[in-house]
Amino acid sequence: MNKVTGFALLAVAAALGAAGWVALRPDPRPASPPSAAGGAMVAVTLPASLSAEAETGARIFGQVCAACHGQNAAGVERSGPPLVHRIYEPSHHGDEAFQLAVARGVSAHHWRFGTMPPVAGLTRGEVAMVVAYVRALQEANGIR
Repeated sequence: MNKVTGFALLAVAAALGAAGWVALRPDPRPASPPSAAGGAMVAVTLPASLSAEAETGARIFGQVCAACHGQNAAGVERSGPPLVHRIYEPSHHGDEAFQLAVARGVSAHHWRFGTMPPVAGLTRGEVAMVVAYVRALQEANGIR
């Protein structure tokens, strides 16, 4: 391979990497105008039905997660990001990422909400049910 071909391949690889980064970064603009109370960040279409596991996950989510991540995981302005967002699609944040976030907390890296603290009192099984609910919401909104 000559130098010109090598540089061309390097340029193509850099362009593909930059395009991937741009495609996955969150939109810095809110999906809806901020409200004083901290409104939902995205509109969420609900699935026609949920599995029994996802139903239980919806109840747990409402009790434990919705205060920060909003009703139906739509996010809350100035509180927590929407989980119905391409950033959290399974290929970028697998199910184990949710388990680790609950168990260990998460340093802010995609959004400017600050660090998420660990969530006490949830078992791995309960988190798996919450993940089933979030994945059902994502799928109903075209995130796979």
